[in-house]
Formats: sequence, C-alpha cells, structure tokens
Amino acid sequence: MTQSPFTPEQFAKLGAGQVAYVREMTSDDVKRLFPQANELQSGLKLFALLSAEGAPIVLADSRDTAIASAWENQLQTVSVH
Repeated sequence: MTQSPFTPEQFAKLGAGQVAYVREMTSDDVKRLFPQANELQSGLKLFALLSAEGAPIVLADSRDTAIASAWENQLQTVSVH
C-alpha cells in the first residue's frame, strides 16, 4: 500500500474555496446537513451543494440549480463516487 503524501487534514482541505460537489438526498436527510432548515415534506428528492470539505452551501430542488449556484460562487463542481 502506497503512503499518501498528504495528512488526512491536508487532504480534507484540498480544493477548499475552489471545488464543490452535488449530492442527491431526500428531505429526510436534510436535518443532518442543514440543522437550521425548516421542516420539509418527507420523501422529497433534493440536491445539496457541498464544499470540498463537505460543508453544506446550498440546498436545491434540482441538480441544475445546485450546479448553477456553484458557478455563481466561482466553484468548480466535481463528481464524487
């Protein structure tokens, strides 16, 4: 196994302020990432824009809206598998 040139803390900060990703979730998952969010109807499909570190930025009702928010904030979106 190859050793990473980054510490876990350094790796977590890669892309900070430059990179974000979109994560599909249900309204039932929202309270965990967005504790300040109002109550939502259960079972809705939503999309969260998250920073490279995983911090929530925006909650949207479509992937396109979340990506547009990233562009407006000059963030490059990446795919996470």
